Amino acid sequence: MSDELNFVLQARREKLEALEAAGVQPYAYSFDRQHTAADALRMLASADEGPAVTLAGRIVAWRSHGKTTFAHLSDSTGKIQLYFKKDQLGDPSYAQLAHYDLGDIVGVHGPLFRTRTGEVTVRVDRVEMLAKSLRPLPFGKEEEVNGQVVRHSGFADPEQRYRQRYADLAVHPEVRSLFVARSRMTRAIRSFLDERDFLEVETPILQPLYGGAAARPFTTVHNALDMPLYLRIADELYLKRLVVGGLERVYEIGHDFRNEGIDRTHNPEFTMLEFYQAYADYIGMMELVEQLLERTAEAVRSVPELAANVPTFQRPFKRVEWIPSLNAAAGLDVTSLDDVALRALAARVGVEKPEALTRPKVLDEMFQALVESKLQHPTFVVDYPVELSPLAKLKRGNPALTERFELFANGKEMANAFSELNDPLDQRRRFDAQARLHAAGDEEAPGVDEDYLRAMEYGMPPMGGVGIGVDRLFMYLSGATNIRDVILLPTMRPE
Repeated sequence: MSDELNFVLQARREKLEALEAAGVQPYAYSFDRQHTAADALRMLASADEGPAVTLAGRIVAWRSHGKTTFAHLSDSTGKIQLYFKKDQLGDPSYAQLAHYDLGDIVGVHGPLFRTRTGEVTVRVDRVEMLAKSLRPLPFGKEEEVNGQVVRHSGFADPEQRYRQRYADLAVHPEVRSLFVARSRMTRAIRSFLDERDFLEVETPILQPLYGGAAARPFTTVHNALDMPLYLRIADELYLKRLVVGGLERVYEIGHDFRNEGIDRTHNPEFTMLEFYQAYADYIGMMELVEQLLERTAEAVRSVPELAANVPTFQRPFKRVEWIPSLNAAAGLDVTSLDDVALRALAARVGVEKPEALTRPKVLDEMFQALVESKLQHPTFVVDYPVELSPLAKLKRGNPALTERFELFANGKEMANAFSELNDPLDQRRRFDAQARLHAAGDEEAPGVDEDYLRAMEYGMPPMGGVGIGVDRLFMYLSGATNIRDVILLPTMRPE
C-alpha cells in the first residue's frame, strides 16, 4: 500500500471519528427513501421549482465554496445534483459536511429546483450519513469532450475491475447497465421457454460421475460417504433422465465447472442453458434456437445504453456441413488420412502438440483452427462425425455422421445440440469407446455411466436437446470481447 493511500485512509478514519464525536451514527440501520434520482428528474419536468424529495445514494462529485456546497448523488437509476447551503442547513449540520467524502452513502431531503444552467437540483434541508466510506473509490478524472463530460476510469490496472467488481460497479454506470441487460436476457430465456411449456428444474452439481461433455472436471471428496465427487461439467445426462420419467420438456439455467485454462472466452465457472424436448429432433431445435436468439436480442436491446450495438438476426441462419467445410478449408479429404498424415497436417495448420492428442481430438482442433474461428455471422455447423458426438443419434442415411449441430458466431461456439441418442445398446458401445480413450490418456473423455444407461433401458423417447453458453451468448449480443466483462465475479488468481 502506497504512503499516499495510507494517508487518505487515515484521513477518512479521522473524519469518521469526528462524526462520531459530534454524535453522528455513521452507519445507519435503514433510511426511508421515497424517490430515486430518475423519479426526481421526472418530477420537476420543465418547471423551475418542484416538490420535496427524499433520496439516498452515493456521493460521486463534491465542490465546496465556503457557505455553499454542490454535490452529485448517484443511485441505481442515475444521478442528480445536490445543493447544500449553510443558511438552509444550519451551522452544526453544515459544519459536518467537512467530514464527508466522495463515496459516502447519504440520505437527503429537500425541494427540487432548476439552476441557472438548467440542471435539476435538490435544495437540501436535511442530510443523513448512512455509510461512511473509509476507502476512496477509483472515480478517475473528468474532462469535457465535444461538449460532453467524459469520466475516465480510475483503475490503472484493468484486472482490478474484475477483482474489485464492487468498486467497478460503483463508479461505472455503464457496467451496471451491462449487467442489467444480462439479467433481462436471462429473464427473456425463461419467459421464452416457459411460454412453450418447458419446465424449469434443478439437477445435481455434485455428481458421482461426470459426463455430458468432453472436459476435465473439478474433483472433491465427500467425507461422510468417503467417496469422490465431481463438479458437473454439463447438465445433460440428468436432464435426460427426467425426460425418461415423463417430464417431456425441461430446462435448467445453472453453473457448470470445467478444470481448464482461462482466456478471453473461457472461465472455469460458467453459466449454461440446457433444454430438452421429447419427440423433437435437431432440425426442430435449430428453429427453436433461432427464435430464442431473436428474443434475447430484443431483451438486451431494451437497455438504452446497449441498444445501438446489439446485432440483428436474419432467419434462417446459414448452415454448413462439418466434413465438407473442413475438407474445403484444408484443401483435401481430411477424414481419409491415416493418423500419421492427419497429425502432420494438424501441426501445419497450427494445432499444438497433435502427437499427444487422440484422433477425434485432432479433428476437433483442426476444425477449430480452419473453420470455427472464421465463422463471424451466426452459422449452424451440422452433421458431425460419430467419434465426436457420443450422445447424438446417427444421421439418417449416413451412419458415419450424427445428427448434431453447433452454432458459431464471432469465431466462437454459442450452442450445441443433438437429435439425442435414445438407443441404450448403442449408447453403451459409445460409452465404452469413450472409456478406452480415457484409459489411453484423454482426461476429457468420460467413463461409463451405468445409472444413465439403466434409465435409457426403461425407454427414452426420441428428443432434441440444446446447450447454450449464456456468457458467450451475452458476449455476442453486447459486443464484449472478454468473458470476464460479462461475469460479475470472474475467477481470478489471488493477488
